Amino acid sequence: MTSDSTLAPRDAEPGVGSNRAEYGVVALLLVMGLWAILATVGIEDRAARGFVTAKTLPIAVGIMLIATAVFLAIDIARGGHGEQEEGEDVDLSHGSDFRTVALLVAAFAFNAALIESIGWPITGAVMFFLCTVALGGRHYLRTALIAVILSFGSWYLFYLALGINLPLGLLDGVL
Repeated sequence: MTSDSTLAPRDAEPGVGSNRAEYGVVALLLVMGLWAILATVGIEDRAARGFVTAKTLPIAVGIMLIATAVFLAIDIARGGHGEQEEGEDVDLSHGSDFRTVALLVAAFAFNAALIESIGWPITGAVMFFLCTVALGGRHYLRTALIAVILSFGSWYLFYLALGINLPLGLLDGVL
């Protein structure tokens, strides 16, 4: 590949409407950028004392999203297109593993449904354990021990370091 070929337009994918998905990404980036900027208008800067305010980062992100959308649209119009993932460690000839997805959704749904009544330390441990098993963990005792440590450790981190009270549920009065 010579340096001149990087400036030449790339061939578009064959087929009618093959750029619809790419232009969909452009539209999504534009909407997100405009939303970030417009949502920032309502932020009050009472404590602002200089150039960097509460509005600075959201506006910068919005501008970058819009700029990315414009550059992507130009690239697509010149014939550019996304390439399929090579899948260095994934066999792309196989379909999606819906069992794993279903187990992950069940783990998060369990946590969301019972966090108030049972509490974060217990539902978090169950969620961490189920997610690990769903993703292929087979050392159940070690996985359970790590899940309990992560769950209780994250509860203490949120409570002591951040001042955020996650629900205790059944362990209220114990921790």
